[in-house]
Amino acid sequence: MLKNLPISLLTVLFAFAITACGADDSGTSDDVETDDNDVADDSETPETDFPEGSVELIVPHDAGGGTDAVARALADATEEHLGESIGVINVEGGGGAVGMTEGATAAPDGHTVTLVTVELVALPHLGLAEISHEDYHPIAQINFDPPALTVPADAPYDTLEEFLDHARENPGEIQMGNGGNGNIWHLSASAIEQVADVEFEHVPFDGANSAVTSLLGGHIDAVPVSPAEVLPQVESGELKTLAIMDDERADVMPDVPTFEEEGVTGTPSIGPWRGLTVPEDTPDEVVEVLSNAFMAGAEEPEFEEFMENNGLDMAVTDGDDFEHLMAEDYEFYGELISDIGFDE
Repeated sequence: MLKNLPISLLTVLFAFAITACGADDSGTSDDVETDDNDVADDSETPETDFPEGSVELIVPHDAGGGTDAVARALADATEEHLGESIGVINVEGGGGAVGMTEGATAAPDGHTVTLVTVELVALPHLGLAEISHEDYHPIAQINFDPPALTVPADAPYDTLEEFLDHARENPGEIQMGNGGNGNIWHLSASAIEQVADVEFEHVPFDGANSAVTSLLGGHIDAVPVSPAEVLPQVESGELKTLAIMDDERADVMPDVPTFEEEGVTGTPSIGPWRGLTVPEDTPDEVVEVLSNAFMAGAEEPEFEEFMENNGLDMAVTDGDDFEHLMAEDYEFYGELISDIGFDE
């Protein structure tokens, strides 16, 4: 069982904002593989005059962050398939709540698309957002980044089993860094505590990058962050990743086993995802045009190269699958946040 970790809503809000602005945006995923059969042929467009001008793509986080970079790369790759320009608009604030609210309440004509992140299904449980996934019509999921449990290269454990054995023998001794109290990486570590019957000392930082820097300096013992956050240091031999917290191995770390492979059963597939949405009342034929275009853009070689170069796992699914993911995650994060005590 987890210890209650009550925190103020203001602290959680700040933590989510920090997380989303970096490469470690936040959720779970049932399918993190791109399936060519799922991607519609954008040449078979439905009967509609849409689009009748440029499309705005709202990014609910600061310019220059990980979500912003993904949005701009995807917009560039999609414009030729849509036949119109796509302008990226940053609407930051509220850990993503401000921009996602603006996107959900925009005119339902398809000319305003929002790149949502996992915070969409977590913030409502914290009382920090008045909208949820049900206020959107999903277009497509684009990617998913599972937590990569990473420790210093000279740590006394080389496997997940050895790490967890040490944690059980020394409750509360392992200092587990995260991107801020209540953010996705804190929730990931808390989920490990639940399924593995261990207890960590949670150490919050202003974003995952700061946590990784502290890990490199020997000030903490481990971090459960995205592969992109630690891949350069793993490749240089400064850090080692013990396991991936997902159903399948990460594309950018194919030699690292999953928790399940290491014998930790019942581990949730948790981590940041990104996807595209429009207001819920947007006509189906308009949604189909957008889905065809963006999913085709996601398959453009330059976008795939961008994702690979940045250590980001592709997870392209259609709107129906993305809707299912969001609904499942909404329930999952509600239960996890309640168990941890963040909603108190």
